[in-house]
Amino acid sequence: MEFQGRGVSKGVAVGKVRYISQVLDEVTARPIEDVQKELARFESARAVAATQLGELAVAAAAKLGKENSLLFEVYQMMLEDLDYREAVELKVRGGKVCVEYAVSETAKEFSRAFAEMDNEYMQARAADVLDVSRRVIEILLGKDPQKAVFDEPVILAAHDFVPSETAQMERTTTLALVTEGGSANSHTAIFARTMGIPAVIGLESALDESWDGKQCIVDGETGRIVLEPTREQLDEVLEKQRKQTEYARMLNAYRGRETATRSGKKVQLFANIGSVKDAELAMENDAEGVGLFRSEFLYLESKDYPSEETQFEAYRAVAEKLDGRMVVIRTLDIGADKQADYFKLSPEENPALGLRALRICLKRPEVFKTQLRAIYRASAHGKISIMLPMVTSLWEIQAAKKLAREVRAELTEKGLAFDGSVPIGIMIETPAAAVISDILAKEADFFSLGTNDLTQYTLAVDRQNQSLDDFCDPHHEAVLRLIRRTAETAHAAGIWVGICGELGADESMAERFLEMGIDELSVTPPAILPLRKHICEL
Repeated sequence: MEFQGRGVSKGVAVGKVRYISQVLDEVTARPIEDVQKELARFESARAVAATQLGELAVAAAAKLGKENSLLFEVYQMMLEDLDYREAVELKVRGGKVCVEYAVSETAKEFSRAFAEMDNEYMQARAADVLDVSRRVIEILLGKDPQKAVFDEPVILAAHDFVPSETAQMERTTTLALVTEGGSANSHTAIFARTMGIPAVIGLESALDESWDGKQCIVDGETGRIVLEPTREQLDEVLEKQRKQTEYARMLNAYRGRETATRSGKKVQLFANIGSVKDAELAMENDAEGVGLFRSEFLYLESKDYPSEETQFEAYRAVAEKLDGRMVVIRTLDIGADKQADYFKLSPEENPALGLRALRICLKRPEVFKTQLRAIYRASAHGKISIMLPMVTSLWEIQAAKKLAREVRAELTEKGLAFDGSVPIGIMIETPAAAVISDILAKEADFFSLGTNDLTQYTLAVDRQNQSLDDFCDPHHEAVLRLIRRTAETAHAAGIWVGICGELGADESMAERFLEMGIDELSVTPPAILPLRKHICEL
């Protein structure tokens, strides 16, 4: 039998299916006599869950990079949420029911409330509260949620996988993931891509417990699922696996090579990273530099504003890992879908158009200057550039550069070492910035096109709204004309221009970008060698 889902992580796999049931739906309202004893069980389970999540954060950082481990630190904070704890306690006291049932019902209520919110960031918390609650329930039931152990490599199937389940999966025993629901931008899909596990979502009612134990083919590129395949279908997928292995081996020939077309047109191939661990991954994949270091993750992983010293150590570590290659650090890009509670940002009807990124930095110069001091100090240990996000006007660059001058003067007065010639460039991610790029080039040392937001703002399409996928077209001619204009004005002003959005890794666009004169492409580390191969063959 064949089924069609949506492939969200490439690769093909063949093996037996292991269907994972959802524990939240298994608990029943068992009556209790001793309320205090039941609440004590809850407190004990919360403490155990918090410890496990701390261990999981450390393990996820090592396996997936710091950026992908931050979620489990958020989970720890969820366990301390007073509203959540009081809701569980009220259900135990009022209904005289066991605490695992109270946790299950509270999780479902909170999840529904998050899902119904207008804010995309808050909607994403719907799955997170279910994940945290599932862990607490399993501890209460005496189960071990730390890791599922299998006798053989299997294809895991479920209604959906919560992030903590995905992060604990071992590549050696997890052949593929298959789910009824899910989205391409979920934490689960991101983790699967990071670990190189094929994944298909969106099978809906076609997937159920009857799949358990049956042989299956999963194609994470096409979304094709074959249950109980024929010998001919097995031979077909084995041939595809052989070709993929051969392709991976061939890519190694492009390590250390210059990224240039056969006619000699050169382009720099950089990596997008969010942590020191990601910097190691960039080097493993032979990046020529880092074109986007997302510094906001230092803020998202912290319960308070990260100190100058904390930031300095992170920036210095990345600069040293890159061993003389360029590191472009994007300054604080908090706001919209990336929130840190301690910033105490007021609720906004449309956060994507609100107080975010450079706008926050200019409104809160003391926060911005702390980051700038850390960046400049790190510049004494490597080749660093500063990149300002969400620029729309010339005065914004001028105001940021004024604060940078003040920081350099402070460091000089204190006798601290730094590179006084650190380039300051900007992201072009709004139509306004692209249209007046000739004016902005008078103050910017370089341009980097953030094509994700540029597409969103140009087409008036929320890029996180899955129902608008058909309308969010990064190949739209309006977007491409803005990219071309930006490249032309940059070169006219004598500065370089790059692309750090997802469109940069689109092999079908590489030739057009080179023709436009794009000087640098910054992509996820695993995309570097395939893209270099493609460009070298043009």
